[in-house]
Amino acid sequence: MATYSLPHFGPVDFTNLEEYYDITIDFNGQEIELDLNFENKTIEVKRLDTVRTFLEKIPGFDRNNKKYIEEDYGDDDCDTVKLYVQHHLEEIDKAELTDLIDFDNKAISLEEQLMKALRLVRIGLYPDSEDQFAIFDYSIGRDLTNYLVVLFTDEKGKLDYMTMES
Repeated sequence: MATYSLPHFGPVDFTNLEEYYDITIDFNGQEIELDLNFENKTIEVKRLDTVRTFLEKIPGFDRNNKKYIEEDYGDDDCDTVKLYVQHHLEEIDKAELTDLIDFDNKAISLEEQLMKALRLVRIGLYPDSEDQFAIFDYSIGRDLTNYLVVLFTDEKGKLDYMTMES
């Protein structure tokens, strides 16, 4: 058995991989889900080095993703975040949003407050995929909605695209 120790996941047998590994971690005082997904039974150590580096940089990727979310919200040609926010302002009862939005605050729009309430809830890593390396899921709260703002990135955290999913 050849193992490689990854942050949060511990030892992984890179010569006999399982298809799926998952764990819940504390991130900025909130629980987030991390999952590792493999298409093949083996992977090169060099690729696991990339996974290790990625896992160590999650806080920086989260900060960058929040910038991507704000940029999308502020861009008239983009609609992912605006659609997410508008949908939830229309569909969720005002009383359920009081923990996220200060309805008396006239300095910041309700939409912008809700956009800023998006929090990281899951990161899926796909180290041997030909497509995206990582998928970041953001939500205003899983107890409030099944909808997510989803960011697809490469192994350096560079945004490929963003969408809304449920």
